[in-house]
Amino acid sequence: MAKRKNLYSYNNEENQKFVNQLLEKKNIIIFTDGGALGNPGKGGYGAVLQFLKDGTIIRKEISGGFRETTNNRMELLAIIEALKSIKSSSIPISVFSDSKYVIDAINLGWAKKWQKNSWIKSNKEEAKNIDLWKELLALIDQQKINFYWVKGHANIVENERCDELANIVMKGKISKIDTYYEEVQR
Repeated sequence: MAKRKNLYSYNNEENQKFVNQLLEKKNIIIFTDGGALGNPGKGGYGAVLQFLKDGTIIRKEISGGFRETTNNRMELLAIIEALKSIKSSSIPISVFSDSKYVIDAINLGWAKKWQKNSWIKSNKEEAKNIDLWKELLALIDQQKINFYWVKGHANIVENERCDELANIVMKGKISKIDTYYEEVQR
């Protein structure tokens, strides 16, 4: 799979123009971020979804977290939960994430290769977060989705909001258990 040209820039005016073009083409826009304090540690994720309805931009925010997990699991879960919240599979989706782990694994085909090789990576080690990769790849197969990498903490408004949502969760009381991480992966 060829590497995609990143059409997103570090200029918020250019970014908004690109997002507006996608919205005008009836795309659903998703920005995501995730993190874990201590990594592993208390984790949170946030997502901002935008779509055009009757000429108005509709915006939805989602967030959640676990008492102990990893940064990469929260990055994946932010995308999964955002995609699961979409009711239609016929609308094109554009996902923006600051996770090179997630974006490269999808755009460069690594995740599909891991799946094909029974979740063994090219270095002969088992892939991490298999439960979430299985779920994400199943969602990707159901919808038309483009993935874009954005630089984190670069004043990209929607990415910064996702970071805020994740941090609000991480700073709160979390009792929800990431069962796969705590019982299988750790």
